[in-house]
Amino acid sequence: MKDLDRQERYAKILEWFGENMPVAQSELHYDNPFQLLVAVILSAQCTDKRVNMHTPEIFRKYPTPEIMAKASFEDVYQDIKSITYPNSKAKYLISAAQLLVSAYDGKVPDNPDELVKLPGVGRKTANVVASIIYDKPVIAVDTHVFRVARRLGLSDGSTVEKVEKDLTENIPEELRARAHHWLILHGRYVCKARKPECGTCGLKDLCRFFTTKN
Repeated sequence: MKDLDRQERYAKILEWFGENMPVAQSELHYDNPFQLLVAVILSAQCTDKRVNMHTPEIFRKYPTPEIMAKASFEDVYQDIKSITYPNSKAKYLISAAQLLVSAYDGKVPDNPDELVKLPGVGRKTANVVASIIYDKPVIAVDTHVFRVARRLGLSDGSTVEKVEKDLTENIPEELRARAHHWLILHGRYVCKARKPECGTCGLKDLCRFFTTKN
């Protein structure tokens, strides 16, 4: 296949995802904005599967920011101690809940610029919550999105910020929330970091990583 310009590459890749992965959504389990915020904070450098194992009990014990805000560090730590970085995450959860109560009337903000003010919430987490819950046209770039975007030739960015900028500029607003999940799921199950399954990948003929190594 001839080398595609960036606009053609985006169009063909997005078309493929739309046809082959029409339903794409977060694998984290949640029922409301606060639960998603908690789950995403817990998922940092941890698998969604492990987080989902623990969140039912966490959501039962701390169903609202008001209740989480009054919890002790030790109680929250015990509930999440088998998740990565439980010390930091227990502090983040309690502090974030306290700020939600004091500054946001117990409601999760819908603006990424406000979300990043919460302890434990970086730009990626803010964009995840804003796009999933509030359908904001933002792209969250985690390690999977970063890797897949660069391998597919959607971005040459060497930083998360540059990749996010390229994806935001080239993916239509109405597709950004789904595109985030397309890239994450593709990276999680097909375009893996160490052993990408190029042989079975439907995008291999459009993939710069595959075509340059073969």
